[in-house]
Amino acid sequence: MSCPDLDELLAERAIQVDHLSLFRRGQRFTPPVIEAGRPGRPAAGSRWFGDETYLKVAGRWRYRYRAVDQPGQVIDVPLSARGDVAAARRFLTAALASHPEPAEVVTDLARALAQVIADLLAEVFHHTRCHADNPLECDHARLKARLRPRRGLTTDRTAGVVVRGHAFIQHLRRHHYQLGTYGAAARLTVAAAFDERARAM
Repeated sequence: MSCPDLDELLAERAIQVDHLSLFRRGQRFTPPVIEAGRPGRPAAGSRWFGDETYLKVAGRWRYRYRAVDQPGQVIDVPLSARGDVAAARRFLTAALASHPEPAEVVTDLARALAQVIADLLAEVFHHTRCHADNPLECDHARLKARLRPRRGLTTDRTAGVVVRGHAFIQHLRRHHYQLGTYGAAARLTVAAAFDERARAM
């Protein structure tokens, strides 16, 4: 939902909050909440799926690199103004800095990613068979479906926070973090996770 939608939802419950306040709070607190949950995040699996897609930010297309492992855990989701070798190298270097080296990487035939994988992961099997990266393509679609009701992203920083926040909530719902696993019901997983973090902070 968009922030104005949340504004109306809260108003129905007699809670008066301006939608800009909701947006600013989301931008302010999403990064520290993600960071606070990092200790409960497991290491990535041995098989990575990597790809890039596009998002429109302030009317301009931006590249969104994305990597997930075989259970569907999002490894990293940086945004870049370009989809060149330098951007692909930053993406893969950052992913390798926080996760163990994989045994296999699955991508499409993107030249930039192929060159960087050959440079940084020369001993790793690079799989490019047609349709092998379908799990990642499905993952792209989930984010774009969430962004569709919004009124657009206006800055790269805003877009980066939204993209990373979406990945974090997706992790919680899929139980990739050791947070919220004792919620009373599956639909309360996210609420239980935030309660656990609030008690620990």
